[in-house]
Amino acid sequence: MLNGMAKRLIAVVFILLVSSTAWAQAPVEYKLSFPAPEHRWMQVEAKFSAVPAGVLQVRMARTSPGRYALHEFAKNVFDVTVVNSKGQPLTAMRPDPHQWDIANHDGTVVVTYKVFGDRTDGTYLGIDSMHAHINIPAALMFARGWFERPARVTFVQPPGKTWKVATQLFPTTDPLVFTAPNIHYLMDSPTDFSAFTLREFTVDDGQKRTGPPPTFRIALTHDGTDAEADAFARDVERIVRETIPIFGELPQFETNTYTFLSTYLPWASGDGMEHRNSTSLTSSGALRNPQQRQGILGTVAHEFFHAWNMERLRSAGVEPFDFEQADMSDDLWLGEGFTSYFDSLILYRAGLLPLDGLLGELAGSINAVTLGPGRQFRSAIDMSRLAPFVDAAVSIDRTAWPNLFISYYTYGSVIGLGLDLSLRDRSNAQTSGDQYMKALWMQFGRPGQKVPGKVSTPYTIDGLKESLAKVAGDRGFANDFFSKYVEGREVVDYGKLLGRAGMVLRKRAAGKAFAGQLQLQAGGSSLRVNGLVPWESPLYKAGVAQEDQLTNLGGVDLTSMAAFEEALSKQQPGVAVPLRYVRRSGEVVNGSITLEEDPRVEIVTLESTGGTLSDDQRKFRASWLNSQRQ
Repeated sequence: MLNGMAKRLIAVVFILLVSSTAWAQAPVEYKLSFPAPEHRWMQVEAKFSAVPAGVLQVRMARTSPGRYALHEFAKNVFDVTVVNSKGQPLTAMRPDPHQWDIANHDGTVVVTYKVFGDRTDGTYLGIDSMHAHINIPAALMFARGWFERPARVTFVQPPGKTWKVATQLFPTTDPLVFTAPNIHYLMDSPTDFSAFTLREFTVDDGQKRTGPPPTFRIALTHDGTDAEADAFARDVERIVRETIPIFGELPQFETNTYTFLSTYLPWASGDGMEHRNSTSLTSSGALRNPQQRQGILGTVAHEFFHAWNMERLRSAGVEPFDFEQADMSDDLWLGEGFTSYFDSLILYRAGLLPLDGLLGELAGSINAVTLGPGRQFRSAIDMSRLAPFVDAAVSIDRTAWPNLFISYYTYGSVIGLGLDLSLRDRSNAQTSGDQYMKALWMQFGRPGQKVPGKVSTPYTIDGLKESLAKVAGDRGFANDFFSKYVEGREVVDYGKLLGRAGMVLRKRAAGKAFAGQLQLQAGGSSLRVNGLVPWESPLYKAGVAQEDQLTNLGGVDLTSMAAFEEALSKQQPGVAVPLRYVRRSGEVVNGSITLEEDPRVEIVTLESTGGTLSDDQRKFRASWLNSQRQ
């Protein structure tokens, strides 16, 4: 392992090699200070030098890398002042809420402002007396048209603190000063400034390289013990090592490091956000809690997979990323959905998720997609295009999303499962979804790593289809798969495919009556329908709508959820049953409902049903689920 100075020298040489044109320009200089972090704000000084004659347009971002909706970060900016190189005040015009237009400067513009931040997650800014968790687009202004300029960022210690900096920004000889080769990279570089706990490990992917293998850093801010930090680091390393075989190699991490910015505090918001050489991981959960820890590790696996799939293997729809408008992609079913499929598979292969946990997650996703009414209206591509409306975006008005939308995470994960098992099925386990991801990496991701912060070879749907044709050795299969399951709204035969692995897909409550997947709230002498009634479900067909009150089913008064379950248990699917309910208008309706058989499925192993695995099923299951590490 090289010492810190040697690593920094390597980083500087790399910057000069890949970004000499950008570095020939005057950098944008930022100074971040924290006079009163307990009040949840920081002060930013942004200095723009060598400004061409005319108006300098300075803006706050409206979006953030990895997010697709608008977040309007300018709302938290206040106390803005603008001066020239001599400290003389300049007037800023405001053409819109996000922009400051500055004219009559002398080639230098210094903008100083305060920005409030009280949300610790991967999207916003979280500052308090314990740390500053900084998502750059939520904190730093940028100049329009200056995205090829380099940047220099200086951190100022809060009074009485001795915080450290964890970031993917390029280090200098000063531990509080960092650089970025361009503004694209700067905006993609979350930073934690705190007294974090540091754990490090190295991983050699077996590829030829001129320097040492990369270092993985875990900057952990939590309220736990050192022993918990050690155990967490060991599990993170297992995830890293189990992910590499899918793509065959590690990406080229600038500065030869990858950083897990891990904040697990009671007031943190649950989030995971991918970045080129780091990830921001936040949760109110604790490492000491086994159930919460399981979710934390799932997010680690998901976000690290993104170091390939999304950060370097990226859709043309979001490259380059637009910081002024919502970003729309046709391909989030792959970028997020396939990542969701593989993150669970990686956890199982790494020994961090039991088999019943994996099968439960797969069954839940299959239920959500096969039974979700949204699939009647939209394909996986259509769902991806809706990200600007649903990705951490909240509507004041009610929408019909529960009946019209299926998360591209979930939809894509079952497409990933279907493709993986289909490739294995048709080739007798000689090709797989792992190989498809590796092929995409070799075609689009690996050659796209030319400039930090950018992807030079983004893919399109046609490119994804072409890669599948090569992996499968069958263009007809690739065209058919995309036509049916990606561009169309069909689903694969999961029962048949899982059967090859000795798994049984069966109804989890066969013969039981079912009214629909409902959100009901008990209160007094009725059950209130709290959410949208699922499209074409038995309750929907009976005329029941959101905010109606269910009072009696088949002669049973619905005074509790237990009473509702009792009423269902007495009925048979396909038989009309008396139903009384009260509309939100107060109208009492005495009608009927024809219940259906519960369509939800579960996945169990063949041997748990008393069956015997064949040699073919055993080998197929092993090739799919076993660790891929050599």
